[in-house]
Amino acid sequence: MAAETRERLLEAARECLLSDGHANLSTRRVADRAGAPLSQIHYHFGGRQGLLLALLAQQNEQLLQRQETMYGAEEPLWRRYEQACAFLRDDVASGYVRMLQEMIAAGWTDTAIGTEVSGLLRGWFDLLERVVREAADELGDLGPFSPRSIAALVGLAFMGGESMLLLGDSWEADVFDALELVGAALKAHGA
Repeated sequence: MAAETRERLLEAARECLLSDGHANLSTRRVADRAGAPLSQIHYHFGGRQGLLLALLAQQNEQLLQRQETMYGAEEPLWRRYEQACAFLRDDVASGYVRMLQEMIAAGWTDTAIGTEVSGLLRGWFDLLERVVREAADELGDLGPFSPRSIAALVGLAFMGGESMLLLGDSWEADVFDALELVGAALKAHGA
């Protein structure tokens, strides 16, 4: 029963965050939407901030696991990169990107949120670094770049693209064209 209540609260928080944004998220509205007493948010999460961080951690863990599975597949790097671009489309549609960007913005003024979000994001950048390190034999000389710096560039390109996608459809073609060109370059390079 407690686990069910916790899951209902997380799902209600996700729905409220997507509809209202971080600044307007009300724990009372979350509790009402979940059909649970407000006190359950404090019991399970310690309050609003804990609820939102638990929600982000849950979503992040699921998607990071998906990426690790995809990058661990026996496919050429360019094909796995193309899949990552397709996943970005899915993640925008699911609301994850909006939720993540809302929490990043909240972290600019709340250091506790910023620290947690930064830690979650580090998992993505660490995964990208492992992928580049493993692919270095196929990629050849990385020039002045280390696997970590390439991972940072790729990760930041996706994050910047996410921000622009949230501003509206007018950015969609530009963002995906730019990101997908990296896949085309990897394919042309035989990686």
